[in-house]
This record gives sequence, C-alpha cells and structure tokens, in this order.
Amino acid sequence: MTRHEFSTVSSRDVHIGRVVGLRVDEVVMPGGGTASREVVEHLGAVAVAAVDDDGCVTLIHQYRHPLGKRIWELPAGLLDAAAEEPLEAARRELVEEVGLTASSWVTLVDVAASPGFTDEVVRVFLARGLESVERQVLGEEEADLEARQVPLDEAVAMALAGEIVNGAAVSGLLAAQAVLAGRARARPADAPFADRPTAFARRLSV
Repeated sequence: MTRHEFSTVSSRDVHIGRVVGLRVDEVVMPGGGTASREVVEHLGAVAVAAVDDDGCVTLIHQYRHPLGKRIWELPAGLLDAAAEEPLEAARRELVEEVGLTASSWVTLVDVAASPGFTDEVVRVFLARGLESVERQVLGEEEADLEARQVPLDEAVAMALAGEIVNGAAVSGLLAAQAVLAGRARARPADAPFADRPTAFARRLSV
C-alpha cells in the first residue's frame, strides 16, 4: 500500500508574535485536492518532575490566562535560547522557579501538546538528588508562583481526579511513578529530541 504524502504547496503567515506564530498551510490531500491547515508554531518547552528522597514531587500553582485561573503544573519553561540544550534549560528553570538543583537527570517523556494545530512539544525530565539553592526570580509570573511538595502518588491521584490538567504535568507524573516503581525505564537525559520544534526558533534567528 502506497502511503499518501501530505506535501505543503503554499504557506502564509497570519501572526508572528513573541512566543508563537500562526501560519496557514495549503496541504495536498489523498483525493488530489488541497485543504487549509492552521499551524501554531511554538518554541517548545521543558518540564521537570523533581522528586525528593521522601518521594515528594515539587508542583507549582501558576496563573494561566487562557484558562482564567491558576493551575497545578511541574516547573517548566520555554526553549527560547536556540543554542541551549533541553537539559540545560531544565536545570535553569528548576532553579528559577523553585530554587532547586539536582544531581541526577533522566528523560521521561516527550509530549506533543495538541498536534492537531500546534507543533509544540514538551520534554519532561525526572530530577533526583535535590538540593535547595537561592531562587532566581526573573519576572512577575515567577514571583507569583506557589510551590508545594506533594507525595508523588498523591500528585498522580490529583491528575486522575482532574485536579491537574496540564498535559506535560499529567504525563510526567504518570511516567515518573512508573519509572520510580521499576515498571518502566527512562531514557538518558541527553536522549535525541527528534520532535523539538524548530520553525518558530528559525524565525527568531533571522
């Protein structure tokens, strides 16, 4: 069976912002015609399931304007420096958001946020061997963060109860529980990140 090639015959920019871009692609469909596909370009991001020796994971409570409320998440941040490796971005965000460093890092999961319309993919790390350091508050949003240590099993229960809805947090917590229980194996911290978004980063580098 020959698989159809969904090639793009044209593309136009609708909006290019600070964090995302919106373009419309005209894509060849299996019947021979074309269809418009709206694509939100994103820088990509990292998130960290930081689990201490007591089995507690650090969660943050942060305001998210599209939802109009504060929600529980993992410490996370954009891959907004083109030359920065995901692991280094994760280390930086862990210090900035919750004042922690970690001596052990592995890759848990890569999460496509909503692949029907955006190329955003978040890499979630598991961090162990935690130590507290002085937190680096760099912006108003970070100053408003509430951080809390929650037993990992309790955090997973929060996700299953709908109390944690952030996609990277839900998948990261479930993956961390599976890895730490010995039911799954994590990848190395520097594992290839084949689906890291690149389109919007290329725009910013021009």
